Amino acid sequence: MKEEKYTKKGKLVKSYYEAELEHLQTELVKMQEWVKQEGLKVVVIFEGRDAAGKGGVIKRITEKLNPRVAKIVALGVPTEKEKSQWYFQRYVPHLPAAGEIVLFDRSWYNRAGVERVMGFCTDTQYQEFLRTCPEFEKMLIRSGIILIKYWFSVSDEEQEKRFAERINSSIKRWKFSEMDLESRAKWIEYSKAKDDMFAYTDTKQSPWYVVKADDKKKARLNCITHFLSKVPYKEIKYKKIKLPPINKEGYVRPPMDEQTFVSDKY
Repeated sequence: MKEEKYTKKGKLVKSYYEAELEHLQTELVKMQEWVKQEGLKVVVIFEGRDAAGKGGVIKRITEKLNPRVAKIVALGVPTEKEKSQWYFQRYVPHLPAAGEIVLFDRSWYNRAGVERVMGFCTDTQYQEFLRTCPEFEKMLIRSGIILIKYWFSVSDEEQEKRFAERINSSIKRWKFSEMDLESRAKWIEYSKAKDDMFAYTDTKQSPWYVVKADDKKKARLNCITHFLSKVPYKEIKYKKIKLPPINKEGYVRPPMDEQTFVSDKY
């Protein structure tokens, strides 16, 4: 009997979603190993409105990967020293070396979004960012970096629902910040900032890819599928490994104090 993909409400059936996610995560591991072997350098940028689901996708991408190969970068508020530096300088140390994948949970595009809207940068700094960002990304691409940029698009109604869940959940409350409250009063400003950002930085060489994110499960599968399509990779065939027997001859382990063990609560 053929498994149903969708419920009557158009949602993905849980078992189907989990099977598809497992398949995609297996492919991500294959891609990771190819990136490592071939010395590729991959940068993935995740941007979008608050509660759009960026973190959930990043979690599913990295869940089965080697953290030494696939690294998440989520920078905090810049220090006074960083504020005085060339704007892109604080991001450069986090760029990948050969054989690495770096996922930016928000990135240098903070200047075109929250910094612009909330007045954390001057108009001169903002205009300079719009002018130099495409050039900066061209430099990255010319250096051999595979650069992929995702914008997560969520409706006002769905964002409202997710904010309410965060406020009322003891395990999600930490996700809600004062900045989220302020952003609600500046919806139009954020919308215009996003449109202006796309106008300047959605280039042929470094395009934006929009992920429809109202349905979290669909967004995760769609984004991962697209990500895999943008990084050319092949499956690496490994030699079969036969584990040799453990040689314990010639050593007797001393007895351990029972107090050193964690108690068996479960």
